[in-house]
Amino acid sequence: MWADRHNPLAEQRRKGLRVAFAVSMGFTAAVAMGAIVPFLVPMFAAQFLLGSTAPMPLGKTLGAALLIFFTGVGMMVLTNLFGDRHATFLILLGLIYFFCFVAQLSGKGGPAIFLVQVVAIMVPLIGILNKDLANSILSILVTGILGGTLLMWLAHAVIPEPPSTRAVATSATVRSPSYRRALANTAILLVAVAACLINDQLSAALVIPITVASLLGQLDLSASGRVAIGLVIVNLSGGILASVAYSILTLRPSLFSIFLIVLAVTLILGGRAAAASKDAKMFAGALTTFLILFGLGVSPVPGSAAESFATRIVFVGAALIYALLLAVLLWPRSETRERQAS
Repeated sequence: MWADRHNPLAEQRRKGLRVAFAVSMGFTAAVAMGAIVPFLVPMFAAQFLLGSTAPMPLGKTLGAALLIFFTGVGMMVLTNLFGDRHATFLILLGLIYFFCFVAQLSGKGGPAIFLVQVVAIMVPLIGILNKDLANSILSILVTGILGGTLLMWLAHAVIPEPPSTRAVATSATVRSPSYRRALANTAILLVAVAACLINDQLSAALVIPITVASLLGQLDLSASGRVAIGLVIVNLSGGILASVAYSILTLRPSLFSIFLIVLAVTLILGGRAAAASKDAKMFAGALTTFLILFGLGVSPVPGSAAESFATRIVFVGAALIYALLLAVLLWPRSETRERQAS
């Protein structure tokens, strides 16, 4: 029955199917229940599933969930206390983003660190730009954490790993972080967040900073310029797919149509993101972009569906190019040369 258990392609297929199952089910269920941010549950589930071929142990799952939850609570407190003192508020946000980037660069924390970063971006922006939505942000976070965790376990129950592969523990590679690069990433992300606060447009605020954070986690300047351009194109394709998907949905709007559309896109992007290759991160980023933009299209947030997808794709493209150019300018050159030499 498990003759292909040592086949990397079979492992990728199982992992991709789990992601497609969890994301399509989670997204459809969120829309059916009228979730204000329908992309949050499937995005949490996808990050958990792409982080490992085995389900996270219960203790690690609870630890990640509590970390994300308390980050949300802490960000709410900071927003209420310092939201009207912009300089102090941005400094505090910068410290949080810096520690997230340090953890990412050292290989610690797994997918939970990116989700903590997403929460640390979303909560302050929603808290300042939409007071009505800010009142329910805690329940939104709890739903996202619980929903994503349950979908992770359900996906592994429906599409399990063979016993032999499940027993092999995969540990993350811990390395010495570049504090200069983390500081540069923090500056790049913080400027994007500050621009969104000035712009006072919620949909842009949900798209641009998360796109910037996602690209910074994928980018490797030791690669060629062609690879960097390909990275931008693949991430941008997530937005284009969201626009096409929303156009198809308007022809026959229904929950079943949403399920089929998300399933088809996730099979394409999630399958590539599940591969054990350097390209996996960029396809995971494209999947994140798709979920955010398509989620905004079907979201009940006032004005979210009215704004054209062309405008949102421009937001994504601008965020990608901005992050790439600033990384080229600000990342330490010595580190890039060392990586090219190795």
